[in-house]
Amino acid sequence: MSDDPRDVYARLDAAVDRRFDEEVRFLQALVRVPTDTPPGDNAPHADKTAALLAGMGLAAEKHPVPQAQVHAQGMQSITNLIVRHRFGHGGPVIALNAHGDVVPPGEGWAHPPYGADIVEGRLYGRAAAVSKSDFATYTFALLALEELAGALRGTVELHFTYDEEFGGELGPGWLLAHQLTEPDYLIAAGFSYQVVTAHNGCLQMEVTLHGLASHAAYPQTGVDALQAATKLLAALYAHNDVLRGRRSGITGITHPYLNVGRIEGGSNTNVVPGKVVLKLDRRMIPEEDAAAVEAEVRTLIESTVAECPGVRVEIRRLLLAQALKPQQANAPLVTAIRKHGEAVFGEPIPVSGTPLYTDVRLYGAAGVAAVIYGAGPRTVLESNAKRADEHLVLEDLRRATKVVARTLRDMLAA
Repeated sequence: MSDDPRDVYARLDAAVDRRFDEEVRFLQALVRVPTDTPPGDNAPHADKTAALLAGMGLAAEKHPVPQAQVHAQGMQSITNLIVRHRFGHGGPVIALNAHGDVVPPGEGWAHPPYGADIVEGRLYGRAAAVSKSDFATYTFALLALEELAGALRGTVELHFTYDEEFGGELGPGWLLAHQLTEPDYLIAAGFSYQVVTAHNGCLQMEVTLHGLASHAAYPQTGVDALQAATKLLAALYAHNDVLRGRRSGITGITHPYLNVGRIEGGSNTNVVPGKVVLKLDRRMIPEEDAAAVEAEVRTLIESTVAECPGVRVEIRRLLLAQALKPQQANAPLVTAIRKHGEAVFGEPIPVSGTPLYTDVRLYGAAGVAAVIYGAGPRTVLESNAKRADEHLVLEDLRRATKVVARTLRDMLAA
């Protein structure tokens, strides 16, 4: 067979096309096994995935996370999977990571959230786009590469993990911390019309305001924690005016912002609230220092509450996810994906950052050259990810699989 790259790419594309119906069935099977997180009982999905992979000749290592750690994180079960395929001695180790855990489906679906229905070329279901789609993309890109004749050097690893919704520390973080994988490069689940090379960080905090409950007929005998919370909320939201002035230099990322996502407090309508709990989310641009951001937020909270006599404040960090900063070492991946994306999709593939935070930061912190790329539309909103009627255009799945297969071939070519 010809070793001309154009012939090689054509053979890879043909291999993807031959098995595409199988790829779609694989994705449907994955979508039909719920992985709502919370509650996070995700080991059954890993078992199903491993069985399906075995049926295609891919042996998946199962790496269960100890129950005590899983329960401490607020979940029920996690089994992470690694598939390793060596093509030849030497060469890089390239990991492909997608997460199987998802937010619960919620209300408003026109299609069953776990039905994996196909309508007019779109597959509907929770995680159809984010990111069980890339279980399929990466698996069938590897299978296409296996069919390729010619000398390749290096290893491809599939990392299928189950803790992204809770921060990833028990997913990729756990695999990396236990030295179960040491990849040189990473492609992680994303969208097929762009290559993402940077993302925001995230600080989440729980703020508890302690006042003194009392009967509403005698409010002077109590200390109203909700009144203090109202003052604190005003200060936190006013801080967004400051944050809007801190602009990122990365395309796709604008500025930091702060959101209060949950409020709990009070005991009854005729009782002065003695306790209020706020949970806030502070997104950090890659140019910011996480320690400085946390110190700034804590100072703002403490100084505001200090103006409320009789109120005591407790601040607890829930999550600190570092930003993924731009890397020079991922240039070979970026170049290959953009080249093949343009060839397969027929349009330029931009490079950008994203305001989301992802598990990729954990690989980046371990020194792995990483990009975000996989099946999907141009934006999260377009796919309805984390909303009702999440879906994936199947032609995007087919084309993204070809792009990943071609990229792997370039990276492993002797």
